[in-house]
Amino acid sequence: MPSIYINIILAFTISLLGVLTYRSHLISSCLLCLEGIIISLFIISTLTTLNIHFSLADIIPIALLMFTACEAAVGLALLILSISNTYGLDHIHNLNLLQRKK
Repeated sequence: MPSIYINIILAFTISLLGVLTYRSHLISSCLLCLEGIIISLFIISTLTTLNIHFSLADIIPIALLMFTACEAAVGLALLILSISNTYGLDHIHNLNLLQRKK
């Protein structure tokens, strides 16, 4: 097995251990460690696609990137939702600033 595969598998397992260890932290677990897992899977799927020379398998890394973009959007939406629930909404503060003073 080439050393690039060993390094990518090691990065995947470290990211997976990060998800399992830091389950209570949203930013470190859900966003950063999951992105590490997805990047490792993307590199492995790209290398495998290049090595098997099968033209129909070229869509697999692109589909993985598509799902990664959706996962990142959902992760950021959850992060914004948790921050807005913790610190309150900005719209209420902006409405108080826009009122005319008498």
